[in-house]
Amino acid sequence: MNTHESEVYTVAPEMPAMFDGMKLAAVATVLYVIVRCLNLKSPTAPPDLTYQDTALNLFLLKSCPVLTKEYIPPLLWGKSGHLQTALYGKLGRVSSPHPFGLRKYLPMQDGATATFDLFEPLAGHQSREDVTTVICPGIGNHSEKHYIRTFVDYSQKQGYRCAVLNHLGALPNIELTSPRMFTYGCTWEFAAMVGFIKKTYPQTKLIVVGFSLGGNIVCKFLGENRTNQERVLCCVSVCQGYSALRAQETFLQWDQCRRFYNFLMADNMKKIILSHRSVLFGVGSTKMVDTDLSRLYTATSLMQIDDNIMRKFHGHNSLKEYYEKESCVHYIHNINVPLLLVNSGDDPLVHNSLLTIPRTLAEKKENVIFALTLHGGHLGFFEGAVLFPQPLTWMDKVIVGYANAICQWEKQKPPCQSQGAHSSETKCQDSTS
Repeated sequence: MNTHESEVYTVAPEMPAMFDGMKLAAVATVLYVIVRCLNLKSPTAPPDLTYQDTALNLFLLKSCPVLTKEYIPPLLWGKSGHLQTALYGKLGRVSSPHPFGLRKYLPMQDGATATFDLFEPLAGHQSREDVTTVICPGIGNHSEKHYIRTFVDYSQKQGYRCAVLNHLGALPNIELTSPRMFTYGCTWEFAAMVGFIKKTYPQTKLIVVGFSLGGNIVCKFLGENRTNQERVLCCVSVCQGYSALRAQETFLQWDQCRRFYNFLMADNMKKIILSHRSVLFGVGSTKMVDTDLSRLYTATSLMQIDDNIMRKFHGHNSLKEYYEKESCVHYIHNINVPLLLVNSGDDPLVHNSLLTIPRTLAEKKENVIFALTLHGGHLGFFEGAVLFPQPLTWMDKVIVGYANAICQWEKQKPPCQSQGAHSSETKCQDSTS
């Protein structure tokens, strides 16, 4: 008993000191994690550019200086790809505007109804031409998302008409009219929107823009049929992964918390699918059965949802076949119009191994520029001094600046390049010599 009391007596006075030490250790650990997350000591630099020294590319980089200048994110948090991605996902943009547009409905051959929102320009374009930006948003996104609204508002003020695809099934207030929704690489709805724009505005030229999954769709659309490139001035793709087959392995890894992001995106996809369960799994559906619905409830990754649900919309026999046929990596080399591919080095969703695809493409094709920033996260690219980001992002400025440069090139290019900005420069050299 006395021994027990002495043990209690000797330990009790040391407990506050021990707790203080534990608190200090905990605080130090938290601070270490925060510092690592914020990445305050990470440098800022201009984007790492891969391109060939053609007259067009040199003109574009000179006319779009934001591509060659240092990208400076907000000091306290902007150097963390996780925080940039989280802020984009939660907030979208700061002081997001509310552009006014008209919603268009396009019946598809299989009974589906594609929708897109059309926004007229708010000023004359600097080229004095009619130019329309056709936009494909990211996974499960639509024209009402904050980052889309910010980009559209900025583009309108620069003289661009904007058409924004609403991914099939993504709008919560629009019911599906057939047992099918958007997939990773289906270009049908985007093609219908582009066709409508070309028919309605026969004099307009097109700027094609895709964000994340939308980048895969627009590049696949342009590359799968050469006629899709008619009247297209250029294409810009931001934060896409290029190959779903190669990306699926990285999405199951825990580095950069990629497995956690996979879970969050899968959960969001489940909500979208379940909101249309009566159409997708109802009496009229021949591709889905009750077991697919039960597997959907237990899915914890996009790959499980793609395997059990998404691939069946187009009759793919396996997940590998689905990813192979829907990835733009097999089509992007067929694009001959000027192509700007933008990615961020700290994007937690796109593994660095996937970036060999755009870099190799830019090394081989003279119409491609690949821009890789140190920071920006996934569709973040916020700019700002210390804490608060600006309403416009680096991404918004780059896309519009690049489009303006393309339009300027079209206006003053040599007569021997009358077939388009992507015409061979050797013809000009031969004619001048």
